[in-house]
Parts: sequence; C-alpha cells; structure tokens
Amino acid sequence: MDRREMLVAAAGVAGAALLTSGSARADDRDKKKIRFQDSDFVDSNGKFKEDKAKDAIIALMKYHGYPIFDGIKEKLWVSDYGKGQFTKFGLAAIMHKNNEQDRYMLMDLFLLPHQMLPEHWHVKTEKNPAKLEGWLVRWGESHIVGIGDDNLSKDVVIPACHNGGKTETRHEVLAKPGMFVPLAQVESKHWQWGGPEGAILSEVANVHDDSGVRHTDKEGNDFFLKGGK
Repeated sequence: MDRREMLVAAAGVAGAALLTSGSARADDRDKKKIRFQDSDFVDSNGKFKEDKAKDAIIALMKYHGYPIFDGIKEKLWVSDYGKGQFTKFGLAAIMHKNNEQDRYMLMDLFLLPHQMLPEHWHVKTEKNPAKLEGWLVRWGESHIVGIGDDNLSKDVVIPACHNGGKTETRHEVLAKPGMFVPLAQVESKHWQWGGPEGAILSEVANVHDDSGVRHTDKEGNDFFLKGGK
C-alpha cells in the first residue's frame, strides 16, 4: 500500500469513527427523551400529576414509534399506586376492549425504563372468572416475572417502596419484541420490570375486573382497590 492509499484508508477509518461516535451521541440524546425524575410527577403537596405522567408515556410512545392516534391521552390510564415514585413504581395502560359478556380483552401496557409494574394476582369475582392472560412485547424489553425457580437477573432492581424491595416471585423471562409470554398459572402472582428503553406490550386475556386484582404490597393494594391514581 502506497502513501496515498494509506491516507485514504486512514481517512475512511476516521470517518467511520466519527459516524459511530455521532450515532452514539444521537442515541444518548434520544434516550434522554424517556428519562425522568420522580419529582416530575408530584406537585408541592405530593399529589400525583397524572397529566405529566401521560406526557411521559407519550414521549415513550414516540421514542419507539408507537402510533399516536386521536384522543390517545384521554384513553391512557396511569398510576403511581400512591407511592410518589412513578419512574420506579407504576403503570400506564390503554384498554382497547374488555368484553365481559363474551370474555375477551385487549390492552396495551407501557413501562418506563426500569419501572416496576407491582407484583399482583387475579382472583374470581361475582361477575367474572379469575383473569388468565399473556403478554406480547412490541417494543423495548420487559422482565416478566412469575412463579418458578429464582433466576431473577441482577440487573433488576425492586424499588424499596415495594415491600421493602422484596417480591414473592422471582422467576423471570426476559421478553423482547415478538416474544409472547403467558401467565404460568391461573391466580399466580406476577410482575414486570422495564428494560433500559422501557417496554410496550400488548396484553390479551379472557377478561379484566379491577375488583379481582390483588397486590402483595399492602399500601399499593389498598390504594388500587379504592380506585386511586
């Protein structure tokens, strides 16, 4: 290789490095769009700022390319379960259909990066059977946790506000886009934890009934059953 060829090759390597570096910086900037602080979602009196939480979830949608349809913000359900730590502990969802007569349901779930959907289970009610469900990851990653041997990743951080950082179930499936994970057993406890870019999942089930939901975290359970947000 002569001197000219060496210079051209060096320039190519440098250019590639710049492109890679620039791409990494762009990725970092993009990720900042879905990074929030708990203080973003509570007012001076500690009240949950539902509107701000919905804005954050819409930012997550835009980051992943989820379709933003008319009226989406009004359809969003968000909750911090009364903990005031929405980035660590909470949930957002859109119920597309819950047919109690014919027993079918479709809902989308949204988790911010490293946000925990609290550990819970479903029991039968006067109106409905116990919920039997499964989850299809559309974007991001979710650690879907339920009954079974303890294989919980060390990356998963259970927030202290959830039973002092403890759960009863610790068997996880790291679910990525295109993976469908069914509930292991009817009435079994389960929970989820969002990956580094959060997660957007579609949940299918026989039926959903809020009165049949139970959480292992007592404060969160009492808050939910009282219809809190």
